[in-house]
Amino acid sequence: MKKAFRFSKYFFPAVIISVLLIAFSITGYVYHDGFALGVDFQAGLQQEIQIAETAFYLRWSGTGNAILSHDSNGIYIVTGTGIDLSEHRFLNSEFETIGSLKNAIEEQLEYLNVTLSANGGVSSQWLVFSSLGNLQLNNEIAYVVYYHDPESSPIDISEVRTAMAGFHIGVSVQNLGIPSDRQFMIRVEDQEEGRVTSNEIIDFLERHFGNGTIVINSSSYVDSRFSKDLTDQAGILIFLTLLLVLLYSAFRFKLQYAVGAVIAIMYDVLVIVAFVVWIRMEFTTLTIAAILTILGYSTNNTIILFDRIRENLRIYPDNSFVDILNTSLNGIFGRTIITTVTTMLAVLALFIFTTGSMKDFALALLVGMVSGVFTTLFIVPGIVNFWEKIKVKRRKKKLAAAKA
Repeated sequence: MKKAFRFSKYFFPAVIISVLLIAFSITGYVYHDGFALGVDFQAGLQQEIQIAETAFYLRWSGTGNAILSHDSNGIYIVTGTGIDLSEHRFLNSEFETIGSLKNAIEEQLEYLNVTLSANGGVSSQWLVFSSLGNLQLNNEIAYVVYYHDPESSPIDISEVRTAMAGFHIGVSVQNLGIPSDRQFMIRVEDQEEGRVTSNEIIDFLERHFGNGTIVINSSSYVDSRFSKDLTDQAGILIFLTLLLVLLYSAFRFKLQYAVGAVIAIMYDVLVIVAFVVWIRMEFTTLTIAAILTILGYSTNNTIILFDRIRENLRIYPDNSFVDILNTSLNGIFGRTIITTVTTMLAVLALFIFTTGSMKDFALALLVGMVSGVFTTLFIVPGIVNFWEKIKVKRRKKKLAAAKA
Protein backbone atom coordinates (compact mmCIF):
# COMPACT_ATOMS: atom_id res chain seq x y z
CA MET A 1 0.00 0.00 0.00
CA LYS A 2 1.29 3.45 -0.92
CA LYS A 3 2.35 5.80 1.83
CA ALA A 4 -0.59 8.12 2.39
CA PHE A 5 -0.73 11.72 3.54
CA ARG A 6 -1.92 11.68 7.14
CA PHE A 7 -5.21 13.61 6.94
CA SER A 8 -6.04 12.18 10.36
CA LYS A 9 -3.45 14.49 11.96
CA TYR A 10 -5.77 17.41 11.18
CA PHE A 11 -9.09 15.90 12.31
CA PHE A 12 -8.96 17.51 15.75
CA PRO A 13 -7.81 20.99 14.56
CA ALA A 14 -10.61 20.82 11.97
CA VAL A 15 -13.11 20.17 14.75
CA ILE A 16 -11.85 23.24 16.65
CA ILE A 17 -12.17 25.39 13.52
CA SER A 18 -15.68 24.03 12.95
CA VAL A 19 -16.80 24.79 16.50
CA LEU A 20 -15.46 28.35 16.18
CA LEU A 21 -17.27 28.85 12.86
CA ILE A 22 -20.52 27.51 14.31
CA ALA A 23 -20.19 29.87 17.29
CA PHE A 24 -19.44 32.68 14.84
CA SER A 25 -22.58 31.80 12.89
CA ILE A 26 -24.84 31.75 15.94
CA THR A 27 -23.32 34.98 17.27
CA GLY A 28 -23.91 36.73 13.96
CA TYR A 29 -27.50 35.53 13.82
CA VAL A 30 -28.22 36.82 17.33
CA TYR A 31 -26.24 40.05 16.92
CA HIS A 32 -27.96 41.00 13.68
CA ASP A 33 -31.37 39.82 14.92
CA GLY A 34 -31.72 37.16 12.24
CA PHE A 35 -31.44 37.31 8.48
CA ALA A 36 -31.76 40.34 6.24
CA LEU A 37 -34.91 38.89 4.71
CA GLY A 38 -35.42 39.56 1.02
CA VAL A 39 -38.66 40.41 -0.70
CA ASP A 40 -39.66 36.74 -0.90
CA PHE A 41 -39.97 36.41 2.87
CA GLN A 42 -41.63 39.68 3.89
CA ALA A 43 -45.28 40.55 4.19
CA GLY A 44 -46.29 43.84 2.66
CA LEU A 45 -46.86 45.85 -0.49
CA GLN A 46 -44.91 44.46 -3.44
CA GLN A 47 -44.29 46.54 -6.53
CA GLU A 48 -42.39 45.96 -9.74
CA ILE A 49 -41.06 49.29 -10.94
CA GLN A 50 -39.05 50.61 -13.86
CA ILE A 51 -37.04 53.82 -13.86
CA ALA A 52 -37.81 55.59 -17.12
CA GLU A 53 -38.60 59.07 -18.52
CA THR A 54 -41.91 60.78 -19.26
CA ALA A 55 -42.76 60.70 -22.97
CA PHE A 56 -46.09 62.58 -23.11
CA TYR A 57 -49.36 63.34 -21.33
CA LEU A 58 -52.86 62.54 -22.57
CA ARG A 59 -55.98 64.62 -21.75
CA TRP A 60 -59.48 64.13 -23.12
CA SER A 61 -61.83 67.12 -23.23
CA GLY A 62 -64.56 65.73 -25.43
CA THR A 63 -68.01 64.40 -24.58
CA GLY A 64 -68.48 60.68 -24.01
CA ASN A 65 -65.75 58.25 -23.05
CA ALA A 66 -62.19 57.84 -24.30
CA ILE A 67 -60.67 54.59 -23.10
CA LEU A 68 -57.00 53.78 -23.65
CA SER A 69 -55.49 50.33 -24.13
CA HIS A 70 -52.06 49.28 -25.32
CA ASP A 71 -49.78 46.38 -26.15
CA SER A 72 -46.34 45.89 -27.67
CA ASN A 73 -47.69 46.79 -31.12
CA GLY A 74 -49.20 50.17 -30.34
CA ILE A 75 -51.90 52.28 -28.69
CA TYR A 76 -55.67 51.84 -29.08
CA ILE A 77 -58.26 54.43 -28.08
CA VAL A 78 -61.99 53.75 -28.03
CA THR A 79 -64.26 56.83 -28.02
CA GLY A 80 -68.00 57.37 -27.87
CA THR A 81 -70.84 55.74 -25.95
CA GLY A 82 -73.38 53.00 -26.58
CA ILE A 83 -73.64 51.99 -30.23
CA ASP A 84 -71.50 54.95 -31.35
CA LEU A 85 -68.21 53.44 -30.21
CA SER A 86 -65.22 54.00 -32.45
CA GLU A 87 -61.74 52.48 -32.15
CA HIS A 88 -58.62 54.34 -33.26
CA ARG A 89 -55.43 52.32 -33.71
CA PHE A 90 -51.96 53.87 -33.60
CA LEU A 91 -49.43 51.19 -34.44
CA ASN A 92 -45.70 51.54 -33.75
CA SER A 93 -44.95 50.25 -37.25
CA GLU A 94 -46.84 53.22 -38.76
CA PHE A 95 -45.70 55.94 -36.36
CA GLU A 96 -42.06 55.35 -35.51
CA THR A 97 -41.53 58.41 -33.28
CA ILE A 98 -43.62 59.95 -30.52
CA GLY A 99 -43.69 63.16 -32.54
CA SER A 100 -45.45 61.48 -35.46
CA LEU A 101 -47.64 59.59 -32.99
CA LYS A 102 -48.74 62.87 -31.37
CA ASN A 103 -49.63 64.38 -34.74
CA ALA A 104 -51.64 61.32 -35.75
CA ILE A 105 -53.58 61.18 -32.46
CA GLU A 106 -54.49 64.87 -32.53
CA GLU A 107 -55.43 64.67 -36.21
CA GLN A 108 -57.84 61.78 -35.67
CA LEU A 109 -59.14 62.78 -32.25
CA GLU A 110 -59.93 66.48 -32.03
CA TYR A 111 -60.55 66.51 -28.28
CA LEU A 112 -57.55 64.42 -27.23
CA ASN A 113 -54.62 66.60 -26.30
CA VAL A 114 -51.08 65.16 -26.40
CA THR A 115 -48.41 67.15 -24.55
CA LEU A 116 -44.87 66.01 -25.27
CA SER A 117 -42.41 65.92 -22.40
CA ALA A 118 -39.59 64.29 -24.35
CA ASN A 119 -37.98 64.98 -27.71
CA GLY A 120 -40.33 64.19 -30.59
CA GLY A 121 -37.68 61.93 -32.13
CA VAL A 122 -37.98 59.34 -29.34
CA SER A 123 -38.91 55.94 -30.77
CA SER A 124 -42.48 54.81 -30.18
CA GLN A 125 -41.05 51.31 -29.68
CA TRP A 126 -39.61 52.53 -26.38
CA LEU A 127 -42.96 53.49 -24.82
CA VAL A 128 -43.72 52.11 -21.36
CA PHE A 129 -47.11 52.17 -19.61
CA SER A 130 -47.77 52.20 -15.89
CA SER A 131 -50.31 49.87 -14.28
CA LEU A 132 -51.47 52.89 -12.27
CA GLY A 133 -53.50 55.69 -13.73
CA ASN A 134 -57.01 55.84 -15.11
CA LEU A 135 -57.28 54.30 -18.58
CA GLN A 136 -60.55 56.20 -19.00
CA LEU A 137 -59.04 59.50 -20.13
CA ASN A 138 -60.28 62.82 -18.78
CA ASN A 139 -59.31 66.48 -18.69
CA GLU A 140 -58.62 66.75 -14.96
CA ILE A 141 -55.84 64.23 -14.46
CA ALA A 142 -53.49 63.55 -17.35
CA TYR A 143 -52.57 59.98 -18.22
CA VAL A 144 -48.76 59.70 -18.30
CA VAL A 145 -46.96 57.61 -20.92
CA TYR A 146 -43.27 56.88 -20.33
CA TYR A 147 -40.36 55.70 -22.45
CA HIS A 148 -37.20 53.74 -21.75
CA ASP A 149 -34.17 54.08 -23.99
CA PRO A 150 -32.45 50.64 -24.21
CA GLU A 151 -29.10 52.44 -24.43
CA SER A 152 -29.61 54.34 -21.17
CA SER A 153 -27.07 53.70 -18.44
CA PRO A 154 -27.95 50.98 -15.88
CA ILE A 155 -28.98 51.94 -12.36
CA ASP A 156 -27.41 49.93 -9.56
CA ILE A 157 -29.67 48.36 -6.95
CA SER A 158 -27.74 50.21 -4.22
CA GLU A 159 -29.00 53.51 -5.65
CA VAL A 160 -32.61 52.36 -5.32
CA ARG A 161 -31.94 51.25 -1.75
CA THR A 162 -30.43 54.66 -1.03
CA ALA A 163 -33.52 56.35 -2.47
CA MET A 164 -35.76 54.32 -0.13
CA ALA A 165 -33.46 54.60 2.89
CA GLY A 166 -35.61 57.24 4.62
CA PHE A 167 -38.82 55.26 4.33
CA HIS A 168 -40.41 54.79 7.75
CA ILE A 169 -41.02 51.04 7.26
CA GLY A 170 -38.64 48.23 6.32
CA VAL A 171 -37.91 48.03 2.59
CA SER A 172 -36.37 45.26 0.47
CA VAL A 173 -35.21 45.72 -3.12
CA GLN A 174 -34.41 43.10 -5.74
CA ASN A 175 -33.18 43.33 -9.35
CA LEU A 176 -35.43 42.20 -12.20
CA GLY A 177 -34.23 41.49 -15.73
CA ILE A 178 -30.95 42.79 -17.08
CA PRO A 179 -29.30 45.94 -15.60
CA SER A 180 -30.10 48.13 -18.63
CA ASP A 181 -33.84 47.46 -18.13
CA ARG A 182 -33.73 49.41 -14.84
CA GLN A 183 -36.41 47.16 -13.38
CA PHE A 184 -36.67 46.38 -9.68
CA MET A 185 -38.98 44.68 -7.24
CA ILE A 186 -39.66 46.66 -4.08
CA ARG A 187 -41.43 45.21 -1.10
CA VAL A 188 -42.40 47.45 1.79
CA GLU A 189 -43.12 45.73 5.08
CA ASP A 190 -46.77 46.20 5.93
CA GLN A 191 -48.54 43.81 8.30
CA GLU A 192 -51.91 45.50 7.71
CA GLU A 193 -52.94 45.95 4.10
CA GLY A 194 -53.47 49.59 3.20
CA ARG A 195 -51.03 51.27 5.58
CA VAL A 196 -48.61 51.89 2.70
CA THR A 197 -49.73 53.19 -0.70
CA SER A 198 -48.11 53.10 -4.13
CA ASN A 199 -48.03 56.89 -4.24
CA GLU A 200 -45.87 57.03 -1.11
CA ILE A 201 -43.29 54.76 -2.73
CA ILE A 202 -43.38 56.75 -5.97
CA ASP A 203 -42.88 60.02 -4.07
CA PHE A 204 -39.82 58.65 -2.27
CA LEU A 205 -38.24 57.36 -5.47
CA GLU A 206 -38.98 60.51 -7.47
CA ARG A 207 -37.24 62.64 -4.85
CA HIS A 208 -34.07 60.79 -5.81
CA PHE A 209 -34.54 60.06 -9.52
CA GLY A 210 -36.68 63.05 -10.53
CA ASN A 211 -40.35 63.69 -11.21
CA GLY A 212 -42.06 61.52 -13.78
CA THR A 213 -39.41 58.79 -13.77
CA ILE A 214 -41.11 55.93 -11.89
CA VAL A 215 -43.25 53.42 -13.77
CA ILE A 216 -45.29 50.92 -11.75
CA ASN A 217 -45.39 47.70 -13.78
CA SER A 218 -47.40 45.77 -11.19
CA SER A 219 -48.56 46.16 -7.63
CA SER A 220 -49.79 43.52 -5.18
CA TYR A 221 -50.08 42.82 -1.48
CA VAL A 222 -48.51 39.72 0.09
CA ASP A 223 -49.90 38.93 3.52
CA SER A 224 -47.91 37.70 6.51
CA ARG A 225 -49.42 34.20 6.35
CA PHE A 226 -47.97 33.64 2.87
CA SER A 227 -44.53 34.84 4.00
CA LYS A 228 -44.66 32.59 7.07
CA ASP A 229 -45.66 29.60 4.92
CA LEU A 230 -42.72 30.26 2.59
CA THR A 231 -40.31 30.41 5.54
CA ASP A 232 -41.73 27.19 7.01
CA GLN A 233 -41.45 25.40 3.66
CA ALA A 234 -37.79 26.41 3.37
CA GLY A 235 -37.09 24.89 6.80
CA ILE A 236 -39.00 21.72 5.91
CA LEU A 237 -36.99 21.34 2.68
CA ILE A 238 -33.69 21.47 4.55
CA PHE A 239 -34.97 19.07 7.24
CA LEU A 240 -36.18 16.57 4.64
CA THR A 241 -32.83 16.77 2.86
CA LEU A 242 -31.02 15.89 6.09
CA LEU A 243 -33.45 13.05 6.82
CA LEU A 244 -33.12 11.54 3.35
CA VAL A 245 -29.30 11.70 3.51
CA LEU A 246 -29.39 10.02 6.93
CA LEU A 247 -31.66 7.21 5.72
CA TYR A 248 -29.77 6.68 2.46
CA SER A 249 -26.33 6.62 4.12
CA ALA A 250 -27.50 4.33 6.91
CA PHE A 251 -29.09 1.92 4.42
CA ARG A 252 -26.22 1.86 1.94
CA PHE A 253 -23.35 2.03 4.43
CA LYS A 254 -23.46 2.15 8.23
CA LEU A 255 -25.18 4.31 10.82
CA GLN A 256 -21.88 5.93 11.82
CA TYR A 257 -21.37 7.00 8.21
CA ALA A 258 -24.90 8.42 8.06
CA VAL A 259 -24.40 10.45 11.24
CA GLY A 260 -21.10 11.81 9.92
CA ALA A 261 -22.74 12.84 6.65
CA VAL A 262 -25.65 14.61 8.36
CA ILE A 263 -23.44 16.49 10.84
CA ALA A 264 -21.20 17.57 7.97
CA ILE A 265 -24.19 18.81 5.97
CA MET A 266 -25.51 20.73 8.97
CA TYR A 267 -22.07 22.30 9.30
CA ASP A 268 -22.16 23.38 5.64
CA VAL A 269 -25.55 25.01 6.22
CA LEU A 270 -24.22 26.89 9.26
CA VAL A 271 -21.18 28.12 7.31
CA ILE A 272 -23.43 29.58 4.60
CA VAL A 273 -25.72 31.03 7.28
CA ALA A 274 -22.72 32.70 8.97
CA PHE A 275 -21.60 34.16 5.66
CA VAL A 276 -25.09 35.42 4.72
CA VAL A 277 -25.70 36.90 8.18
CA TRP A 278 -22.38 38.68 8.63
CA ILE A 279 -22.18 40.30 5.18
CA ARG A 280 -25.93 41.13 5.41
CA MET A 281 -26.74 39.41 2.15
CA GLU A 282 -30.47 39.36 1.45
CA PHE A 283 -31.99 36.00 2.35
CA THR A 284 -34.19 35.06 -0.60
CA THR A 285 -35.49 31.92 -2.29
CA LEU A 286 -32.23 31.88 -4.27
CA THR A 287 -30.35 31.63 -0.98
CA ILE A 288 -32.40 28.54 -0.15
CA ALA A 289 -31.60 27.19 -3.61
CA ALA A 290 -27.89 27.79 -2.97
CA ILE A 291 -28.04 25.96 0.37
CA LEU A 292 -29.86 22.98 -1.14
CA THR A 293 -27.39 22.90 -4.06
CA ILE A 294 -24.45 22.79 -1.66
CA LEU A 295 -26.13 20.06 0.39
CA GLY A 296 -26.40 17.93 -2.73
CA TYR A 297 -22.85 18.74 -3.83
CA SER A 298 -21.36 17.97 -0.40
CA THR A 299 -23.41 14.78 -0.09
CA ASN A 300 -22.11 13.55 -3.45
CA ASN A 301 -18.49 14.03 -2.33
CA THR A 302 -19.23 12.32 0.97
CA ILE A 303 -20.85 9.28 -0.68
CA ILE A 304 -17.80 8.88 -2.92
CA LEU A 305 -15.59 8.92 0.18
CA PHE A 306 -17.75 6.27 1.86
CA ASP A 307 -17.57 4.07 -1.23
CA ARG A 308 -13.78 4.33 -1.21
CA ILE A 309 -13.64 3.49 2.53
CA ARG A 310 -15.80 0.39 2.04
CA GLU A 311 -13.67 -0.70 -0.90
CA ASN A 312 -10.40 -0.25 1.02
CA LEU A 313 -11.77 -2.15 4.02
CA ARG A 314 -12.12 -5.16 1.74
CA ILE A 315 -8.73 -4.68 0.06
CA TYR A 316 -6.75 -4.04 3.28
CA PRO A 317 -8.62 -5.94 6.03
CA ASP A 318 -5.55 -6.01 8.31
CA ASN A 319 -4.96 -2.24 8.31
CA SER A 320 -6.15 -0.02 11.13
CA PHE A 321 -9.30 1.98 10.47
CA VAL A 322 -7.48 5.31 10.61
CA ASP A 323 -5.03 4.08 7.95
CA ILE A 324 -7.98 3.06 5.79
CA LEU A 325 -9.39 6.58 6.19
CA ASN A 326 -6.11 8.19 5.17
CA THR A 327 -5.77 5.92 2.15
CA SER A 328 -9.35 6.64 1.09
CA LEU A 329 -8.91 10.38 1.48
CA ASN A 330 -5.75 10.32 -0.61
CA GLY A 331 -7.65 8.36 -3.23
CA ILE A 332 -10.41 10.95 -3.62
CA PHE A 333 -8.35 14.09 -2.94
CA GLY A 334 -7.31 14.77 -6.55
CA ARG A 335 -10.79 14.12 -7.91
CA THR A 336 -12.43 16.31 -5.26
CA ILE A 337 -10.13 19.28 -5.87
CA ILE A 338 -10.30 19.08 -9.67
CA THR A 339 -14.09 18.71 -9.70
CA THR A 340 -14.57 21.55 -7.23
CA VAL A 341 -12.22 23.96 -9.00
CA THR A 342 -13.84 23.21 -12.36
CA THR A 343 -17.31 23.86 -10.95
CA MET A 344 -16.11 26.98 -9.17
CA LEU A 345 -14.84 28.43 -12.46
CA ALA A 346 -18.35 28.21 -13.90
CA VAL A 347 -19.87 29.71 -10.74
CA LEU A 348 -17.20 32.43 -10.72
CA ALA A 349 -18.28 33.44 -14.23
CA LEU A 350 -21.85 33.63 -12.95
CA PHE A 351 -20.66 35.83 -10.08
CA ILE A 352 -18.69 38.19 -12.35
CA PHE A 353 -21.20 38.61 -15.16
CA THR A 354 -24.49 38.81 -13.24
CA THR A 355 -25.98 41.23 -10.74
CA GLY A 356 -28.43 41.31 -7.86
CA SER A 357 -29.82 38.09 -6.43
CA MET A 358 -28.08 35.91 -9.02
CA LYS A 359 -24.72 37.38 -7.99
CA ASP A 360 -25.55 36.63 -4.33
CA PHE A 361 -26.55 33.09 -5.33
CA ALA A 362 -23.18 32.53 -7.03
CA LEU A 363 -21.30 33.97 -4.05
CA ALA A 364 -23.12 31.67 -1.64
CA LEU A 365 -22.29 28.71 -3.90
CA LEU A 366 -18.58 29.60 -3.91
CA VAL A 367 -18.49 29.75 -0.11
CA GLY A 368 -20.48 26.52 0.15
CA MET A 369 -18.16 24.65 -2.22
CA VAL A 370 -15.09 25.57 -0.18
CA SER A 371 -16.93 24.47 2.96
CA GLY A 372 -18.01 21.24 1.24
CA VAL A 373 -14.43 20.27 0.41
CA PHE A 374 -13.39 20.98 4.00
CA THR A 375 -16.17 18.80 5.44
CA THR A 376 -15.46 15.94 3.02
CA LEU A 377 -11.74 15.85 3.80
CA PHE A 378 -11.80 16.51 7.54
CA ILE A 379 -15.20 16.70 9.26
CA VAL A 380 -16.86 13.57 7.86
CA PRO A 381 -13.85 11.22 8.30
CA GLY A 382 -13.16 12.77 11.72
CA ILE A 383 -16.67 11.92 12.92
CA VAL A 384 -16.54 8.42 11.42
CA ASN A 385 -13.14 7.83 13.03
CA PHE A 386 -14.38 9.08 16.42
CA TRP A 387 -17.39 6.73 16.21
CA GLU A 388 -15.11 3.82 15.27
CA LYS A 389 -12.85 4.48 18.28
CA ILE A 390 -15.87 4.39 20.58
CA LYS A 391 -16.97 1.08 19.03
CA VAL A 392 -13.49 -0.42 19.49
CA LYS A 393 -13.36 0.69 23.15
CA ARG A 394 -16.77 -0.83 23.82
CA ARG A 395 -15.72 -4.05 22.10
CA LYS A 396 -12.59 -4.26 24.24
CA LYS A 397 -14.60 -3.68 27.43
CA LYS A 398 -17.00 -6.47 26.50
CA LEU A 399 -14.11 -8.84 25.77
CA ALA A 400 -12.43 -7.91 29.07
CA ALA A 401 -15.70 -8.45 30.92
CA ALA A 402 -16.20 -11.81 29.21
CA LYS A 403 -12.70 -12.99 30.17
CA ALA A 404 -13.25 -11.90 33.73
